[in-house]
Amino acid sequence: MSVTVKPLLAAVIAAAAMTAGSAPAQGWPAKPIRFVVNFAAGGGTDIVARAMAAESAKSLGQQVIVENRAGGNGNIGADAVAKSPPDGYTFLVATNAAIVINPHLYKKLPYDPLKDLAPVSQIATLPFVLVVHPSVPARSLKELIALARSTPKGLTYGSSGVGGGAHLAGELLKNMANINIVHVPYKGSAPAITGMLTGEVDFMFVSIFTVTPLIKGGRLRAVAVTSAARNKSLPEVPALGELPALKGAESDLWYGMLAPGNTDRRIIDSMHKEVVRVLALPAFRERFEPSGTVLVGNTPDAFAPVLRNDYDRWGKVIRAAGTTAE
Repeated sequence: MSVTVKPLLAAVIAAAAMTAGSAPAQGWPAKPIRFVVNFAAGGGTDIVARAMAAESAKSLGQQVIVENRAGGNGNIGADAVAKSPPDGYTFLVATNAAIVINPHLYKKLPYDPLKDLAPVSQIATLPFVLVVHPSVPARSLKELIALARSTPKGLTYGSSGVGGGAHLAGELLKNMANINIVHVPYKGSAPAITGMLTGEVDFMFVSIFTVTPLIKGGRLRAVAVTSAARNKSLPEVPALGELPALKGAESDLWYGMLAPGNTDRRIIDSMHKEVVRVLALPAFRERFEPSGTVLVGNTPDAFAPVLRNDYDRWGKVIRAAGTTAE
């Protein structure tokens, strides 16, 4: 679903030239803009949002404030934006969890992510890497699946907690490969990685940003990435879908920007153009792409089916696993 940034930027510049002098939605922006991050400061979502805010403030001529509204596995911040006035001064910068995963984990949410939030742009995607402990006698995904099938009690896989992306990536693998694997949840990604390094679990899915140094240092062995294609930071590691039985098993983490529902479409389109402009900046690309992050910048109309498709797909996985967060 990725959209190449440079052609998009050229289109944005051309459109701006043709419509010079016209002001979207009565002079927007006329006051500071809020980027609400639904996780605590210092995490990946916060880092992306602050980098975008700093650049957007220069272009939009208004202060862009990042506000962290953490809690409820991202639900509190998402709900705050969903209930904000649709005036173009509040945007949500979030991962896929609160939009396409949490609605299936919690019995009732105070917002409907597909109705109460309007897509602006998918900012970036970041794949997980399926890694095994060096003691596991599997050097490829095919060998890992065969090993799981031949292990009576099943292999164990760790994650940062029930309902997280790494847990659900494991459940998707379990369902599509038809293997017996046992989930071992930890209280966060750091203890999960420690458990992986000490051999408490056989394998796990880990963010490419976190795990690449451990792979290159020989402490863990990578057998696949969860993106649709290989990632340029680990070009020797195959994608899950290269194995025919796992075609369609992508489970990337993504960052996206959304606005309150019913926000003026002219404002949404203007903010989308700003997202594309920022993603095309060499300094921005140099900061994020070496970590394996893939910058996207798709349109609101292209982002909308991503939300719907991911919502439906993860709903099936969660129901099959019987996973709940309450």
